[in-house]
Formats: sequence, C-alpha cells, structure tokens
Amino acid sequence: MTKEVVVLTGAGQIGMAIARRVGNGKKILIADWKIENANKIAKIMSEAGYDVIPLKVDISSKPSIQELIKSAKQEGEIALFINAAGVSPSQANIEEILKIDLYGTALLLEEFGKVIKKGGAGIIIASQSGHRMPALTPEQDKLLATTLSEQLLQLEITKKENIIDTLHAYQIAKRCNVKRVMAEAILWGQRGARINSISPGIIMTPLALDELNGPRGDFYKNMFKQSPAGRPGIADEVANVAELLLSERGSFITGTDILIDGGATASYFYGPLQPST
Repeated sequence: MTKEVVVLTGAGQIGMAIARRVGNGKKILIADWKIENANKIAKIMSEAGYDVIPLKVDISSKPSIQELIKSAKQEGEIALFINAAGVSPSQANIEEILKIDLYGTALLLEEFGKVIKKGGAGIIIASQSGHRMPALTPEQDKLLATTLSEQLLQLEITKKENIIDTLHAYQIAKRCNVKRVMAEAILWGQRGARINSISPGIIMTPLALDELNGPRGDFYKNMFKQSPAGRPGIADEVANVAELLLSERGSFITGTDILIDGGATASYFYGPLQPST
C-alpha cells in the first residue's frame, strides 16, 4: 500500500520542524545537496518514528530535480512539498546565491507544480530580506514572477554587474521567491493545489549562526534586540504557520507570503531600526 508523499528539499532545522508537523503517516523524502545533511535529519526523524528516505539533490539542476520527483512518485502521490533549501549571504558568493536561492527555487516551483496531487500544497521558505530592499517597479516584479526559469538569470535586475554584494543578491532572490509563488499559485490552482511562502526573520539555526558570526553579525544581533519581540525566533514558530498553510485549515490561502520576523521589518521601516538618512 502506497502512502502520500512529502518532499522536503533542504535538510535543516526549519525544514525538519515542518516535516515533523505534517509527515506523520506519510512517506517523507528528505533531499539535500549534501547527502550527509539529509542522512542526519533522516536519522533523527526515523528514530522518532517517521518513514523517511534521504536523497541527494542539486536544486539548481532540472535533471536532478526531475530525478527526485521520479523517486517520490515511485513511493506514492506527492501531497506536500516543502522547500527550505538555500544559502546565506555569509555562506556563498553572488553567483551561488542567484543560482540556488533564485533560479533553483524557480525550478522547484515549476517542476513540482506539474506533479503535485489535487488537494496538495507547498511551502517555499523565503526570507525577511526580500521585504527590506527598496520597492521594485511593477514591471520588474512581473519579470521576476513570470519570466521562464531558464531566462531568469539573464534579466537586467539579476545580472551580476547590477548586483551590489551578496546581501543584495540574497534580497533579489527572496523577492523573486515571493513573486514567483504568487504567479505559480495560478498554475498550481489549475491542479487543485496551493502554494505559499513564509519569510522568516532570524531563526536560530546553523545558517543563522553563520550570519550572527559573520561580517553582518552585529547588525543582526541589534536587529532582533530592537524588534518588538526582542529576540530571535525558533524553527517551531515557523512550523506553526507552515502547518496551517499545508493543512485543510489553510485551504483558502494560496499565492501569499507570511512574514515571521518578530516585528523586525516593522521596526526597520517605522521604528528604531530605520536606516539613518
């Protein structure tokens, strides 16, 4: 007897927290660029009673994603998709950020949108950073949302010579994630499925620790100190919202982004975190 399948790309703390909420009684495929990361999360979840298969995937490669989908379909219908894969501005260069966080996410949305079952749902983990950059023009937003994935990195806005630094690349990628989720929601809806994104702030994970110990560490530490919540978040707080969005209780929610940052973005625009002019 086949089970419904949950596919998680990005074997980290946020992805695992979400998969634990929605994966009981389902087959869970955990895919990561580093198979050792997938194996580690799979071991933790298997020992907790979940039915898990670890796999290697390169989300910036369409053939690799298609191979992942093939493996998933052999286990059953793909009911839920969670993308928590990505690199941070302190971990990667401009090209890597655009290739993985922007182009790779676009590929995942397109390919899983072709196979998600009726009644299925997906979540893309974006970032508060996409909310921080200056507003783009409606034309730029539309290009990020609707340009074919294979042409995304040829847009003027995504060309390396127009990217200031790794943070700017990350912001562009995360803005693109949110806009593409909006556009893909139309296509997913044609299959009777839903897709949303979540934009977390500082969530205490190994990736966040890299940022806190990196060149912008003092900025990030001050950011959550000066936010209304006064602290960083934890992965389970992201999972609380993802569980809603992936469940029947969220059946009227699609094509949207939910910002979970303890109010840091609000403080950035209207509070003590406002940039000095």
